[in-house]
Amino acid sequence: MMIKAIQLLVAVFGVLNLNGIECRKSRILNSFEYTAINCRVHSASIVDFGGVGDGKTDNTKAFQKAVNHLRQYASDGGAQLFVPAGKWLTGSFNLTSHFTLYLQRDALLLASQDVKTWPVVSPLPSYGHGRDAAGGRYISLIFGTNLTDVVITGANGTIDGQGVLWWQQFHKKKLKYTRPYLIEIMHSDKIQISNLTFVNSPSWNVHPVYSSNIIIQGITILAPVTSPNTDGINPDSCTNTRIEDTYIVSGDDCIAVKSGWDEYGIRYGMPTKHLIIRKLTCTSPYSAAIALGSEMSGGIQDVRAQDITAIHTESGVRIKTAIGRGGYVKNVYVKGMNLHTMKWVFWITGNYGSHADTHYDPKALPEIEGINFRDVVAENVTMAGRMQGISGDTFTGICISNVTIGMAKKGKKYPWGCEDVKGISSGVVPRPCNLLVDQGEGIVGMCDIPADSSAIDAMELKKCSYIG
Repeated sequence: MMIKAIQLLVAVFGVLNLNGIECRKSRILNSFEYTAINCRVHSASIVDFGGVGDGKTDNTKAFQKAVNHLRQYASDGGAQLFVPAGKWLTGSFNLTSHFTLYLQRDALLLASQDVKTWPVVSPLPSYGHGRDAAGGRYISLIFGTNLTDVVITGANGTIDGQGVLWWQQFHKKKLKYTRPYLIEIMHSDKIQISNLTFVNSPSWNVHPVYSSNIIIQGITILAPVTSPNTDGINPDSCTNTRIEDTYIVSGDDCIAVKSGWDEYGIRYGMPTKHLIIRKLTCTSPYSAAIALGSEMSGGIQDVRAQDITAIHTESGVRIKTAIGRGGYVKNVYVKGMNLHTMKWVFWITGNYGSHADTHYDPKALPEIEGINFRDVVAENVTMAGRMQGISGDTFTGICISNVTIGMAKKGKKYPWGCEDVKGISSGVVPRPCNLLVDQGEGIVGMCDIPADSSAIDAMELKKCSYIG
């Protein structure tokens, strides 16, 4: 009924013009406020472009027509596209600069399940290889490249990847290309993704790559815990990213920090740096709350995570790397983790396989340095920590302070395992291995997050409004 009422008003007030749809602020179909990195002068609804929210009609052309039309306002205050309540079936569509996509409460984007309608694009240059197959990859549901000032937000509207079909094809090894993600933004600056729910992604959910100045805030990501590779958020070769107030249940790492794969990532040489993660709640029984790698060949530097809650998750923070990766993970600071029912609290892996191909350089050794954890409470833990470096490539500068770990009744007899690592500890229970040298109690500031502010924290949101 709401959709019909909107369509009637569109007809009455002459909003729809097949030769050129006008965005008149004086016509009030709906109005509301929201926060965004930038506000827009022009507004339109997907209904204006022939969109039908019945869950059956294919709206791919409507979405792309809307974006293409609104592109003209990029230099005139930008434009916002409103998606009202309804079920909006769509295939992949591209975004434009100085643009906001807004999903109203009870708006549901449904990803098309017709695999033939998904365009195929080349592998990322820093990967050189698809994740599921050697060839290309299906483009993401919502995609953008070489953009500036993009906002994808809503009143907790939902994007449903309808991933069961893709998961089945993956398990049967019938995929010719890598599965699509729900959102991928490439080579772009000033990105906001907020106040939305993502469910049942075919693979990764949110993937900013080769981009900068990114805010991901107030989102919920849900997938069956057995679904393959449904990572929550994957900042990949990005600079200045802030992820906060997120709730994730997934079949893979809740947040996976990446920067390219083996020789391709080394050659591309674009690190992920200046990343902030705050107020994350995660459940993933077979993966980590926060993973660094395994594709980290371009480097990962200056990661600050705080106020992390993980329940029934395989590990709290995991670093995944291997011979042939090259690159580095350094200056990582994690403060304030509350963990319940874990296999490992701390897990560093220097033998993580899964190479892009056989051409990686066996002399390309990763540098792992300056990994800091403090103020951690965990209970029902099988093993406190497994710290495994690489022979001849010791992982150094590991610091663990003020940590209390309650072991499970069937926990390991020896709660710590360490090899080829070097670091210090203070106030850790149970006492860590000798390679993490005990510094005694009460050392102020040990392993703490640096006090200097990050540039992304200076990026404030404005109060914006939509007037239909």
